[in-house]
Amino acid sequence: MGPRRANGDGSIYKRRNGSWSAIASLPDGRRKHVYGRTREEVRRKLSEILHALEHGTFADARGTTVGEFLDQWLTEVAAPRVRAWTLAGYEVHVRLHIKPAIGRIPLDKLTPQNVQFLLNEKLRQGLKPRTVRYIRGTLRTALNEAQRWGLVSRNAAALVDGPRVERYVNRPLTPDEARTLLRSIKGDRLEALYSVALTMGLRQGEALGLTWEDVDLQLGYVRITKQLQRIHGSPKLVEPKTERSRRTLAMPAMIARHLQEHFTRQQLERDTASSRWREHGLVFTTPIGTPLDGTAVTKQFHHVLERAGLQQRRFHDLRHSCATLLLVQGVSPRVVMDLLGHSQIALTMNTYSHVIPDLRRDAADRIDQLLAEPDR
Repeated sequence: MGPRRANGDGSIYKRRNGSWSAIASLPDGRRKHVYGRTREEVRRKLSEILHALEHGTFADARGTTVGEFLDQWLTEVAAPRVRAWTLAGYEVHVRLHIKPAIGRIPLDKLTPQNVQFLLNEKLRQGLKPRTVRYIRGTLRTALNEAQRWGLVSRNAAALVDGPRVERYVNRPLTPDEARTLLRSIKGDRLEALYSVALTMGLRQGEALGLTWEDVDLQLGYVRITKQLQRIHGSPKLVEPKTERSRRTLAMPAMIARHLQEHFTRQQLERDTASSRWREHGLVFTTPIGTPLDGTAVTKQFHHVLERAGLQQRRFHDLRHSCATLLLVQGVSPRVVMDLLGHSQIALTMNTYSHVIPDLRRDAADRIDQLLAEPDR
């Protein structure tokens, strides 16, 4: 009688339909079946399993489906770690897009082809390429955890490229266009909002999340401590995007005047609304004190641009306009980085690389003026 097969050894045999199969014994007594069209294919798969068992890297999802794992990941991993609006985005991606398409597939059977099908299907349904990339990003993040837990041996989403996204070209206002915009918004009830975004480089959520307790009109400072985000359709004040986003900014004198005028206008609106007023302490609100909707603000901004005779651009381009106008005036990129709340100087320089040639020419002219021999 030959020696007993050691735990983890496998056997290869030909099946009745002509394909090949192998069985590997797992440490807990269960058996792992692998299949292939040829003996060599099965031998290779079996060898990989035995190697993983030997080195303690064998992944086994134990019958868990992709959908079941994603639900567990959202609850046990994502919820305690990420910010509320990030979690809301993950939940939407999982519930509306990933689970309906591939949620029933066993986690350990998920292939790059399955992920590619998911992405292609979402594009066919009319989702924008950027949105589809975000969906892939959510799945990839979750599968990274599955890999760390030893449930899968590879990240199928990491092996598939997301759809190509056309990079949006920033359209900052020129100094003349900025002056035109400021003239055209005089008297508008959101004049201060547009002015703050343009001159202080705030993100839309940061501007809409400003509270009066974060504004010091006497000393001329604004503290960025939160931002307004819509989570599951409801406006909520949440933490800033990054720790660097939490910052204190000096107000230009014109902004202090605009905010003082805005405060007076808001007091009148409060009196007019009477019992309908809903106090949230926000600087920028609807006529009854409730938070503004970012999409509605952007639509109003487009009307403002049309009225001013300016080319259409995103509300976010006001932030880019602020940075560009400061850089071309010679303000240090480090100062601009702090003003914008960027986490790294490289992010600032890469975002505003279009300004760099002008800065280099200005630097060359300045050194020339400094060291040139005086005329005799």
